[in-house]
Amino acid sequence: MAGRVVVSGAKNAALPELAAVCLSPGTVEFSNVPLVEDIKVMFAALREIGAEGEMSGHDIRVAMPLLRSPLVSRQTTQTTRASILLLGPMLARHGLARVAMPGGCPIGERKIDFHLQGLERMGAEIRTDGEYLSARCARLRGIEFEFPGKTVTGTENLLMAAALADGTTVLRNCALEPEVTDLVALLGEMGADISSPAEGTFVVGGRTSLHGAVHRIIPDRIEAGTYLIAGCFAGNDILVDDVVPEHLQSLLDILAGMGAEIAVSGQAFHVRGGAPLAPAHVVTEPYPGFPTDLQAQLTTLLTQANGVSSVRETIFNDRFRHVGELNRLGADIEVRGDAALVRGGSRLRGTVLKTTDLRASAALVLGGLAAEGETRIENSYQLFRGYENMPEKLQKLGAEITIIAE
Repeated sequence: MAGRVVVSGAKNAALPELAAVCLSPGTVEFSNVPLVEDIKVMFAALREIGAEGEMSGHDIRVAMPLLRSPLVSRQTTQTTRASILLLGPMLARHGLARVAMPGGCPIGERKIDFHLQGLERMGAEIRTDGEYLSARCARLRGIEFEFPGKTVTGTENLLMAAALADGTTVLRNCALEPEVTDLVALLGEMGADISSPAEGTFVVGGRTSLHGAVHRIIPDRIEAGTYLIAGCFAGNDILVDDVVPEHLQSLLDILAGMGAEIAVSGQAFHVRGGAPLAPAHVVTEPYPGFPTDLQAQLTTLLTQANGVSSVRETIFNDRFRHVGELNRLGADIEVRGDAALVRGGSRLRGTVLKTTDLRASAALVLGGLAAEGETRIENSYQLFRGYENMPEKLQKLGAEITIIAE
């Protein structure tokens, strides 16, 4: 494959930012919105509870003048975890929420305990009602709260809740992923009072109201990382454009250590495949460490390195489901507890695969492109939840890839 690929807006930034619309009656205008299924689901959820607006290309213009219904239904949100992000802002502004328990990828335990602990400390009454979380409060109050563990969506939920709480909220041990800091930027544009006096700490002065804003969503670092990894396979020469290089420093360091040929210039990566790749020993960690959402894709590349690599997964407890499928392609990967041992130099051959989650689907696409012969990937709808037009982008790079409607 050869050519230029332009990275879309970040799905994992757009989802909480769309939820933040609930905090204000004003209109919020978003640009650089990725056209992926999870965004469509979140927009439908907002419309369900009373939002007014429209999607036009990569732009969304939306407002929540009134809450028409506190119910975010299971039917609307069953394919995504984004529903939980509506809990904090709905409680903060409207004092009432009934949100379906989050769905999403089957990659292990993703507890929402920290969300609920924080909101209950802020004065919310929360109960489980079948497949729903029901919550109410008079007005949330400011608290001091330290997250027992890093949680991206938990940090986002409590930041949004605190923006309209009564008094000051101090949140410690917060996640610092770029998607979190982009949400903080949006909230500031909407009039929220948020500062960060120390790393991992946010201080939020509660406001009585917020207003509309105009906001451009950051580039998707996971999509960028996926194409960067793709460029490292033999024979490929790819320019990955519209990136924020510092968002992917951990991946750049790993690939440089493997001997990959990568040039960083402004907002772009130029990567050439073909250089012999050394093995790597990788551990997934919260930002700025190596992201769990690139673990499966990097594992695919490691099957082509010279020597034995290891990948340790510390974020989710069931995120090696792609390993069995990669082995069906001819990879030699052994899972030992929370780590995978990858014996490189495998000759991959096409076969029929079935993907189980969003990032695994991207890993299998990379494996299929590197394999001899034809690879068919079933359950591929997962790919479209988080990658905008990936088949079309790969086709423009010269890949032979077809979508089969069933």
